[in-house]
Amino acid sequence: MWSVHFCGTRFSAVELRGLTAALKWFPTVSSTEKIEREPSKPAKFRFRGKEEGKEALYRKRKVLHLVSHWSALYRDFLRDDEQVKLFMKTLYRHALDDLYEHPSLEKDLKEFQKLLRMHRRHTVDEYSPHRKNKALFHQLSLKENWLQPRGTQRETREVFCHVYVTMDSYLSVRTQVTVVAQDLLHAVAERLEYPEEDMVLVTVAYPEEKLILQPHDSIYSESITTPGRLLVCHKDLTEIMNPFTDNAELQQRPVRLLGMNTWDVAVALTNFEWSLFNSIHEHELIYHTFSRQAGADHTVALDLLLQRCNEVQLWVMTEVLLCASLCKRVQLFKKFIKIAAHCKAQRNLNSFFAIIMGLNTAAVSRLNQTWEKVPGKFKKLFSELETLTDPSLNHKAYRDAFKRMKPPKIPFLPLLLKDITFIHEGNKTFLDNLVNFEKLHMIADSVRLIRYCQTDHMGNEVAQKDSQDVRTYVHHLHIIDNQQTLFELSHRLEPRV
Repeated sequence: MWSVHFCGTRFSAVELRGLTAALKWFPTVSSTEKIEREPSKPAKFRFRGKEEGKEALYRKRKVLHLVSHWSALYRDFLRDDEQVKLFMKTLYRHALDDLYEHPSLEKDLKEFQKLLRMHRRHTVDEYSPHRKNKALFHQLSLKENWLQPRGTQRETREVFCHVYVTMDSYLSVRTQVTVVAQDLLHAVAERLEYPEEDMVLVTVAYPEEKLILQPHDSIYSESITTPGRLLVCHKDLTEIMNPFTDNAELQQRPVRLLGMNTWDVAVALTNFEWSLFNSIHEHELIYHTFSRQAGADHTVALDLLLQRCNEVQLWVMTEVLLCASLCKRVQLFKKFIKIAAHCKAQRNLNSFFAIIMGLNTAAVSRLNQTWEKVPGKFKKLFSELETLTDPSLNHKAYRDAFKRMKPPKIPFLPLLLKDITFIHEGNKTFLDNLVNFEKLHMIADSVRLIRYCQTDHMGNEVAQKDSQDVRTYVHHLHIIDNQQTLFELSHRLEPRV
């Protein structure tokens, strides 16, 4: 129970002060010791002092148990926090001082020792004011190496690498930060179906300044951390793709999506997002809410899934607005409505929301001629699906439908983060210098949803087989990220009357 209160929350440096208040339960000289030193006091006071001593011991053991569980759950993410180190050292110092009076604390202290990976020593504790009287007790080392240093996360971190094929659009490639130019170029060539030997990868810092990357150059090295972007082009540094208005080949691209099975596309989307969602830990939501500036290295999987949601929305807009044929554009509308319905059936609410929002953006929803051609049954289906995204009554329609779904399932992450942010911003962490545990309980309940959605108690499968072609297409989405370009394409398809 105590661990639940803390496992749902990663405390910041300020909030650790609330835990430090618990150190008052570890007085250097306890009340029982003071009472028993005064023989003039009546026996009933001495008896009451012993009872209070038992209660104090109970509180001390609960604090040690609570902090041990908290540290065990988040050990890898607390190693570099100086405030946490100071807190642990102070807690240990006070607990060690009480060991003389309460020998039964030694068992709890041993568990504390195992957790922190401290080395036992038969030396006098330099922090204890009673070190002469306690030299026979086992001491715990308080050196700075009490926790092993954490390795850098950039060695295994994944990112969405944006490789621009025009100045307004890019291919989104999920890769490791250790990727080299040759591997990235191979993935881009496979997606574009273009000869790899005819292309090079360059960094563009300014319109006229291009730097060719060698095959074994690391993409995320310090040498290319310029405020530019990655661009794929011909070896003579001319662009492979012309602007959208002049590129007939690019405008024929939606034909490929129309040839794919809608269920297969939904399966590929769900499998891709499940691999991201299943990697998210509860602490990432806490870092995202409490430490938005300093927690970037601790919210890797969460950031990827949020970015993916945005990219799927842009992908829907891109596919529709690049389709010059009215008939094929109507087919694309039908296609995306069916894909959204399949994502809902596969309990992938993140992609479901992204597709519906993509069809509801201003650049797409204004295509009245196209929407008029969509058959009535698809309009009805879209209207039913659209009601789940209705924000009225605090997204009641979505929340009710999501509760009825059995795990494993992928929630709409932006809404979950909004709930946690409202709890954090709308409630004080401290009330009268005491920790507001009611607020922490509410945050823990929201965060615990991640663990529940990732579990599979009923044997439901999320990952399903998908075809290689569809997987490659979905994994490397081609996206226009320029809103002005998207609106220009929309007005070119259906000019304003």
